[in-house]
Amino acid sequence: MTSPTSTTSTNTRYVLALGVSVGTVLLLLFGIGALGIVGEGDRDWLYLAAPAVGLVVAVATRFRAGGMALALGAAAGTTVVAGAAAVVLVATDRAVASVADVVMLTAMYATLFAVAAWLFTRVRASGA
Repeated sequence: MTSPTSTTSTNTRYVLALGVSVGTVLLLLFGIGALGIVGEGDRDWLYLAAPAVGLVVAVATRFRAGGMALALGAAAGTTVVAGAAAVVLVATDRAVASVADVVMLTAMYATLFAVAAWLFTRVRASGA
């Protein structure tokens, strides 16, 4: 039987991990909407594949901590793939964005998704 303290700690960790993941998605959406990652036009929609993949995996795993870690790891990987495609678009086209900007923003979003995934592994390790 688990003590009330460990349950509270597990719940707090889950909420923190969920907050980081939702915050990352909101930051991504605001970044796309307000600033754009790949420049003007609809190229930024590539990055929306990451939250879509994460949501599909999270629903399939019923939002359990282990499944959420997998979902956010998949979102981080999808972000890297979207970033690679965006770099190709920027390099082959006369887009307004620079390759360095795209690489740095891609790394930032992928890292935030990976941190959220790591936090969910900590929730799972604590017994959730």
